[in-house]
Amino acid sequence: MDDAVVRLEGRGVRAYFGGVKAVDGVDFALHRGEILGLIGPNGAGKTTLLNVLSGFQKPTGGRVFVSGRDVTGWAPNRLARLGLGRTFQGMRLFGELTVFENVELGGVGLGLSRRAARRRVWELLHRLNLFQSASVRADSLPYGDGRRVGIARALAMHPTFLLLDEPAAGLNEDETDEVMAVIFAIRDDFHCGVLVIEHDMRFIMRLCERIQVLDYGKTIAGGTPEEVRANPAVIAAYLGQEKAARAPD
Repeated sequence: MDDAVVRLEGRGVRAYFGGVKAVDGVDFALHRGEILGLIGPNGAGKTTLLNVLSGFQKPTGGRVFVSGRDVTGWAPNRLARLGLGRTFQGMRLFGELTVFENVELGGVGLGLSRRAARRRVWELLHRLNLFQSASVRADSLPYGDGRRVGIARALAMHPTFLLLDEPAAGLNEDETDEVMAVIFAIRDDFHCGVLVIEHDMRFIMRLCERIQVLDYGKTIAGGTPEEVRANPAVIAAYLGQEKAARAPD
């Protein structure tokens, strides 16, 4: 299928919780082969939108499509088989299991045989520089390694679209640069579309080709990093003049 039509799409997505309009009529599209940033203040609706797209939250309204196929309300495991992989703000690793076993669960959960899943795990652990930690319990990992294990587990599902919720949260600058390099390699090697939610503007501006900005559940801007950084609505709602000025070219 032509990459131009291989996309994850939300049309008029709404997610209401009582009187709170967490997501309020958002249009969204992630194309295969691109890295898209989703930013905005705390409470803007970013993670809720990701939850709707990945099946962890049923929308109040609107539709979700994968390459033109209506998948609104599908369960997460069904969407995973269609090519959606994701990570979470909290790493959600199984602490009592090893790194290898955590990643293996991603492949087995998709329906791979144990043998095929294990081949996939070794490949991913090498790619993400986790090979030496294969037999280490997940609850004893350094924080940055745990983040990469979460990404490896999502990749074990052979995703066409990879949704990353704050992959650089809590990392220092060197660790953030390592995660950035991993995401570039994932996009290039696996040719998947990557959505990144993140508050680190240095990270987002250097990583993403396109950025969408939410505030109070609505899209207030979208475009290249340069366009978003200069947008008055984004500066007022989120970046602020000083922060916008410090964001890298």
